[in-house]
Amino acid sequence: MAQITLLEAVTQALAHELGADPRVVVFGQDVGVNGGVFRATEGLQKTFGPERVLDTPLAETMIAGIAVGMATQGLRPVAEFQFMGFIYPGLDHILNHAARYRNRTRGRLSCPIVYRAPFGGGIHAPEHHSESTEAIFAHIPGLRVVVPSSPARAYGLLLAAIRDPDPVIFLEPKRIYRAAKQEVPDNGEALPLDRCFVLREGTDITLISWGASLKETLEAAEQLAEEGIEAEVIDPATLKPLDIHTVIDSLEKTGRCVVVHEAARFGGLGAEIAAQIGEYAFDLLKAPVQRVTGYDTVMPYYQLENNYLPDTEQVLTAARATMDYPGEGAK
Repeated sequence: MAQITLLEAVTQALAHELGADPRVVVFGQDVGVNGGVFRATEGLQKTFGPERVLDTPLAETMIAGIAVGMATQGLRPVAEFQFMGFIYPGLDHILNHAARYRNRTRGRLSCPIVYRAPFGGGIHAPEHHSESTEAIFAHIPGLRVVVPSSPARAYGLLLAAIRDPDPVIFLEPKRIYRAAKQEVPDNGEALPLDRCFVLREGTDITLISWGASLKETLEAAEQLAEEGIEAEVIDPATLKPLDIHTVIDSLEKTGRCVVVHEAARFGGLGAEIAAQIGEYAFDLLKAPVQRVTGYDTVMPYYQLENNYLPDTEQVLTAARATMDYPGEGAK
């Protein structure tokens, strides 16, 4: 079986669902003839035709809105925003309509929509192309927020998102679109939403991260192992709703936690995870929860991009400080 990238796994999942379910429609700017700016939809229009894979104008408000209309009338639209930074004109339809239809109609209608968007930094993109604002969507009742971090999880989670009866924000970390390959059988088997994945077992400290930042987090875990510190690494994958139970199970073993994400620090999901740990598992903690994050500033242009993104050394520093708490010489 050939190995594929995360990007190719997205294409594979879309092709599978287009072939398996005639209700699935894929659309967005340049997704048809050109196959998308990153080529995530390459070849799909040729295979399934322009009525199933549609090019749209550069009009994000329209893309978000027609997805709501399609979904409430029995289709399963997969709408692509070319970059996460372009999704904001569509917020009215996403927040006020897609997220509320089930409640507004008392369950008579739902919105089985997947809104796809590449997100995050690390590819030397200009402004409005490197946002990590997943916390905005996680705050909205009625929305699921899903972030894959490997080819296998991209395939399985996207299948699950398309089949879900409610709207899903599916954020694809473009920094790792082509960073690694895996064997991913095209068997149509979805992975569970709303569940964390334990990527590495450990007994000393819990490291939580998602998307592209998992690369540095796993690298830090390997280096900690060389120092005799066994880190458990958790990928939440579904950021909303959060599977806090898996996190608590891990803390019962480790008692220490570091959360890593490239989004800005203030109001980020690391703060929500830390708050839930404090609320539900305070008695398990041997040290305060640490956060390794981006900065509370606009993502800089590519010359300073690497200064913004959390790196392996920052994760190591936070993990060592957590292991050393309350510090040498403290009583």
